[in-house]
Parts: sequence; structure tokens; C-alpha cells
Amino acid sequence: MNKSTPAWSVFARRIRVPLGFLLAALYLLLARPTWRSLVLGSIVVLPGLWIRALASGHVRKNEALATSGPYAYTRNPLYLGSLLIGVGFAMAARSWWIGLLLLVMFFAIYIPVIRGEEELLRQKFPEFDEYARQVPRMFPRLGHPGTRERSRAFSADLYRQHREYHALLGAVALMVALAMKLILGGT
Repeated sequence: MNKSTPAWSVFARRIRVPLGFLLAALYLLLARPTWRSLVLGSIVVLPGLWIRALASGHVRKNEALATSGPYAYTRNPLYLGSLLIGVGFAMAARSWWIGLLLLVMFFAIYIPVIRGEEELLRQKFPEFDEYARQVPRMFPRLGHPGTRERSRAFSADLYRQHREYHALLGAVALMVALAMKLILGGT
């Protein structure tokens, strides 16, 4: 980050991953899943994983402004995917407080991170402002055609390079842990 990046944005960027691990442990301890909640949560988690996977196959970090694939519809498909994954796991846990905590964390951590990242993109890529005028920050607009940039195909090499499969493995592990909690009678 640079000197114009707010201190909270820098702090939020640093703590988001370690805080995520701590909250995952707390989540497992306090979750009260049912088979129905696991299925419903999975229905929301899967599109989040899909969006993240597609986005990771289009982003060339620090080389070019990503405007193809899901980036044609939202400037932050990785965070949108993460939000869906979080909502899905809150549903799977059957806990209103987990959902509330997710929203608080998202707005307290990710919104400042997004703003800081967009400032860096604005400085690095002169075309960012035009892209930002065309494409919403987070949620795609219904009926919005997105940008015309669809020429780049998904790259499995980029997907592997960004190690996005870790999100899939983590989601599967967490769902298995919730299922084990059900099987072993931990609810």
C-alpha cells in the first residue's frame, strides 16, 4: 500500500487471513447444523466457489487490469464469491449471529481492503476509471451487459498459479467437519 492508503485499510488487509482461521475454529465450535442446513448452505457456497474459480483464471495480478470473465460484470468477483461462501456457511451453521458477524466483518475488513486495492489499480492502470464507470464495485446489475471485454479465455494455469483450489479444499473440509459434527452428535 502507499502513503495515501488509510491505516485501517492496511491493518484490515493484514489481519483478514489470521482472523479468518480464528473465526473458523469458533464457527465450528458454535455451529448447529442440520442436514437440511448443510444442503441449503452448499447451494449458496457452490456459486461462490465457482465465481472465485472463474475470476482467478482471468486475473493477471500486477500485469494487466482484469476486465474479462466475471470482471466484466463486477470489479471484485473474488470478494463477491467470498461473500457468497460466507453466507452459505452461515446458513449451514443455522446461526443468526454467524450471519451478523459475517456482515460486520465484510464491511469492516473487506470494504476498506477493496477501496485500497482500487486506489492502487487507479494509480497503476490509467484505464481503471473508465472501467469503474462501466462495472459495479460488487454486485452485478440485472440486465447490465458488462464490459465488452470478453476476449480472454479462462486460464487453468492462472487458476493453479493463484492456488484458488485452496478455497475449494477449505470449503469441502469445513462441510465435512459440519457433517461430522452432525454424525457424532455434536449439535
